[in-house]
Amino acid sequence: MACLGVFVGYFPVTTVSVSLPVIQQALDASTADLSWVSDAFVLPVAALILTAGVFGDVHGRKKVYQAGLGFCVAGAAVALSAQSIVQVWVGQALLGVGAAALLPMTLALISHVVPDPRERGKYIGLWTTSMMGSLAVGPLIAGVIVEHVAWRWIYLLPIPLSLLTMVIAAFVLEESRSHVARKLDWPGQITAAVAVVALVYGVIEGGATSFGDVRVVVASAVAVCSGAAFVVVERRSPSPMLDLTLFRSAAFTGSALVVMISFLGLIGFFFVLSLYLGMVQQLSTLEAGVRLLMVTVLPMVLGTAVGRLMRYLSPRVLITSGLVITALALFTLTNVGTDTSFGSLAWRLALLGLGLGLAFPCITATAVSSVPYQQAGMAAAGNNAFRQVGGALGPAILGALLTGKAVGTLPDHLAAAGLPGSTSGEVLRAVHADGLGAVAGLPLGEATGPALNALSQSFLDGLQLCLVVSGIVMLFGAAVAAVLLRPARTPKGGSSGTPVASGGGRAAGSGHGSPAATAVADSQ
Repeated sequence: MACLGVFVGYFPVTTVSVSLPVIQQALDASTADLSWVSDAFVLPVAALILTAGVFGDVHGRKKVYQAGLGFCVAGAAVALSAQSIVQVWVGQALLGVGAAALLPMTLALISHVVPDPRERGKYIGLWTTSMMGSLAVGPLIAGVIVEHVAWRWIYLLPIPLSLLTMVIAAFVLEESRSHVARKLDWPGQITAAVAVVALVYGVIEGGATSFGDVRVVVASAVAVCSGAAFVVVERRSPSPMLDLTLFRSAAFTGSALVVMISFLGLIGFFFVLSLYLGMVQQLSTLEAGVRLLMVTVLPMVLGTAVGRLMRYLSPRVLITSGLVITALALFTLTNVGTDTSFGSLAWRLALLGLGLGLAFPCITATAVSSVPYQQAGMAAAGNNAFRQVGGALGPAILGALLTGKAVGTLPDHLAAAGLPGSTSGEVLRAVHADGLGAVAGLPLGEATGPALNALSQSFLDGLQLCLVVSGIVMLFGAAVAAVLLRPARTPKGGSSGTPVASGGGRAAGSGHGSPAATAVADSQ
């Protein structure tokens, strides 16, 4: 049920990402509007995932799991009937609420059933495989749907899939709650949600307009103040939504930072890549889905194997090497062009998938295993929250970089194409008003071809910048992993068979119900 739940929760991510060019044309949306399509899903996940974990601890994890599936049904139904970009946002937001409920419950179910940190790595590997499987099949399903029917029908499949999962869960899942008394932390929830939403809003609107805009400055100030208020509230709360003492564990802190950094680069990459495949290479949604499959297949295949490999290799080694490989793959993509062949693109995307497949299972396993068993649910929710904050910032930051760079170089490319000033002015006015995709709809006559070629060249300038930034972000994540995810050390006189969390993580007793917490399931 944990694997099925995470599959349902992540299914909308790539089905929507690969369909963005079609959605843009159908609903006359700007690039900033498209950023909100992705972030309308990710923001509720980032803002509510910790609260969902507390709800599960207090009211029962099965109830929250079922409620999450209900929100997925509602969100898919709203988006399925969408007639405007705003309605798509609403549907995506409801789907995000459902995912926020499902993700911490799925990991909590694994921690509840498999308390042994060493054994748990294998099952978290299966969990990661299911997540990547959802990301893998999403583009293909979306491609087939868009090829034969309207794009809205990409939201049809989540409805029966969620309903079927609800029925199975009703009979299979047993209700469970936290053995530690917890209460809902509304001040923490409110301040965290405001901080995340204000931060992402400021980044998206700053990229679309100007970072000196009054709205952007106000949003940034609200984000800083709310973030500070969240820290103060959580330190004083008798039942915090996120126990800040978790960050005494270098392994938990490192895994939180690494997963946020990695998803910032990954989800942002998916966003700009889908636009490149649709706007520059003029591929169909199905053809774009096949290319995205190159990224997601290897992590799906490697998930279980990497879970077992953590018994023998330090997660620090696997995470660091995986992120370095991912960064190298991103750097190799910087020279793609309008006519880059499938074969030339495929091996680079496969290399990217290899790096992600090595790193991602270890990140989650390290976060959950770096704290006492009783706090595994909170650690899982916290790790997922950082994952989603990174996922929300990815399209926002890279979308802003892409738009800024492309719009900045477009005049030079229009001039190089030999277009008259009046035509160039018309193109630039359309781009500033409605985004890069608006050029395709302009009645430019014989100038249409040169104008679209100039647009493609300016887009490639923006794409190259995004890939370089994503690669640097991944290298920074690798450095964080190398420094903070130190191998476990065995105390003098202690048994080498019982790993001890490094970096100040508190270990529970090694008894039957509360095994030793471990930052790493390997010692040197």
